Amino acid sequence: MRIATIVSSNSHVDYVGRIVDELDAAEPPPPDAYGFAQFVGIPLGDSEAVGIIYDSRLINPEYANFGPRLSPKPTLENFSPDFLSEQGILIGILMLGTLNADGSSSHGVLRGVIPAGTDVTLLSTEKVEQFHAGEDGINLHYYSQVVTHAGPLAVPLLESVIEGLMNGRDQNDRDRLELLRQNLRWQRTMAASRF
Repeated sequence: MRIATIVSSNSHVDYVGRIVDELDAAEPPPPDAYGFAQFVGIPLGDSEAVGIIYDSRLINPEYANFGPRLSPKPTLENFSPDFLSEQGILIGILMLGTLNADGSSSHGVLRGVIPAGTDVTLLSTEKVEQFHAGEDGINLHYYSQVVTHAGPLAVPLLESVIEGLMNGRDQNDRDRLELLRQNLRWQRTMAASRF
């Protein structure tokens, strides 16, 4: 399901997407499709870039516009059919790695640049599992990348990812994920107790 379009980037790993709205599609995606810690995919030829939504921003150029209005908003379309609503939702997408056509995955910084106008799709549960599958169990090699680039949202983001990956895992993977979760809690506690 197409949920957004890339509109800009803040860095090589931090992209900004605009959520598809009524002007782009007959049925825009529901709000839970672009929520916090949602995995997304971006096609890159024969592979797919994997990212995660870590931030959102509302854009509303009409807010605090105190200029006179010639007509009420509902009738504005009749008098001004070319008037477009510029309100929208922007999402921050942190790129985590790639998912290859052969089923393998790599975690880390993408080599290429994702161009503006590229579609962003919801990543299926199967692809999320495939992206995290490793020879020795679950992989989260992007952990340090999230901590470095997601700022104050890094800890809640990683906690959400860990919570989502816990289901259906063997005991060894659950133990590894629980250890990561305890480490995050410790970091949050120590950061809060600084003088």
